[in-house]
Amino acid sequence: MKPLLAIMLLALTALGLTAQEPINALGRGAQGANGVVATAKPEASQVGIDILKKGGNAVDAAIAAAFAMGVLEPDTNGLGGGGFMIIRLASMKEAVVIDFRETAPGASKPDMFKLDDRGRILDHAGTDGGLSVGVPGDVAGLLHALDAFGSKKLTRAQILQPAIHWASQGIPVTANLDKNIKDSLERINHFPACAEIFLQEGLPFEVGEKIKNPDLAKTLGLIATKGAEGFYKGEIAARIAGEVQKQGGILTVQDLAGYTVKVRKPVEGTYRGYTILSVPPASSGGTHLIELLNVMETFDLKTLGRDSGATAHLWSEAMKLVFADRAKYMADTDFAKVPLAGLVSKAYARELAARISPKESMSAPQAGNPAPFESGSTTHLSVMDKEGNMVSITKSIGLLFGSGVMVPGTGILLNDHMSDFVAKPGSVNSIQAGKRPLSSISPSLVLDPKGRSFMTIGSPGATRIFTTVAQVISHVLDFGMPLQEAISAPRLSQPNTGSLSLETRVPAATQKALGTLGHKLTLRGDWDPYFGGVQAVLYDAKAKLLVGGADPRRDGQAIAY
Repeated sequence: MKPLLAIMLLALTALGLTAQEPINALGRGAQGANGVVATAKPEASQVGIDILKKGGNAVDAAIAAAFAMGVLEPDTNGLGGGGFMIIRLASMKEAVVIDFRETAPGASKPDMFKLDDRGRILDHAGTDGGLSVGVPGDVAGLLHALDAFGSKKLTRAQILQPAIHWASQGIPVTANLDKNIKDSLERINHFPACAEIFLQEGLPFEVGEKIKNPDLAKTLGLIATKGAEGFYKGEIAARIAGEVQKQGGILTVQDLAGYTVKVRKPVEGTYRGYTILSVPPASSGGTHLIELLNVMETFDLKTLGRDSGATAHLWSEAMKLVFADRAKYMADTDFAKVPLAGLVSKAYARELAARISPKESMSAPQAGNPAPFESGSTTHLSVMDKEGNMVSITKSIGLLFGSGVMVPGTGILLNDHMSDFVAKPGSVNSIQAGKRPLSSISPSLVLDPKGRSFMTIGSPGATRIFTTVAQVISHVLDFGMPLQEAISAPRLSQPNTGSLSLETRVPAATQKALGTLGHKLTLRGDWDPYFGGVQAVLYDAKAKLLVGGADPRRDGQAIAY
């Protein structure tokens, strides 16, 4: 009976008949004078607040919450993944980016994946199994930030204890996690060690039940004691490399021992007088966030109206142009020359904006030429404290449940981020040993016109990340929307080719106007996680309060004190 039920469940999920009703956006925000933590799980937000109450700073809170998120939202992130963060302490003259993105193993080659006659990777090898696994950076990145920018008032063990607690005591299965498990049943069942954690006799846990991962608690305890060495060397590293190779991969203990965090300067731009600080390559997100906002800044959005067809049309056309540039130019700058200064140039943005017709939708545009302007699934959390310290972290294991490869005896679920490379030789983002695959992750900070801390923001959502972040920033700065309303407002996304995706809450008149302009529309759910899960905190100077907002499209919750 059990296998039959599993088959029926898969069928119902495919038909959309097991979907949960969207949760009301009310109650997701929070405000307080001392600090705010906004994450995709209320339990993780509370972890961060507890750290602040113990005397930790925003970095301490963010790292504790980030480790906890790896346990509480295991389908999207964890020790087996990587990401990016941006930090600006009140005492710092410049913000700093910590790049802890996964890297290609040393034996990687541009043609390592077998392709069909249409150029697609065969047998899902890019997303499932050992060959899809990049060298994880999560542990190294989080601990680097803690060591370099934490308050030093709390020990590493105190920072990791909440994550250890949740792994050993069990995490609650929410409607969102339940849906993601059901959507990923085939992948989870393909890997017995993964199924052992996330399924009961081949079936998902019920909403409200708990999923325990005692092996992960032990691994976290080892990291608490030994630091990054407890993960990248010794027994844990040997187990990781052994399981990846067993599952057809090429990652070695030498790859793990050789992993390094990259500390980078943020990309910087402005929007309506506010400074935007975000992450540089190997993430494309920060650069193209600024490029997109630069293009939109050339138009009077406030006069056109937030929900108008004209404004939605401009967002769509600008996104097409930006995605064309992303495809042509973006890659790991340690391996390729990327025209960053040109891409974030206001003059280049004006040139792109001039290509947009207010009367019709353009077909797939070609990339522009930024050279003349040169001068030379995923989770997010945001933290700000009363000192004005800001942290924005986005981290991921790739697709839901990553590669599916769970390392026996460790509780570690590994990423599938080798799929973020171009699988053919000759691309700026082709596979190369030690290279970091292109990402759209965009943890970002916003400073007010006087250079003071104003907002920390980011989102999951693959290539929709920077377009989602840009829309929320615009809602706040162009239309004066309260943060939670700005996060909850309906969204759109337009790649370089294909249809314009909209949440169904976009007004019918706007949808009609877009159709008249020649847009092909794809309507998605009212509160569709396809469009990300923004977590943000801003400082309201008039009220002298920190205000947090969290996305109702997932399990987001801001908590303050």
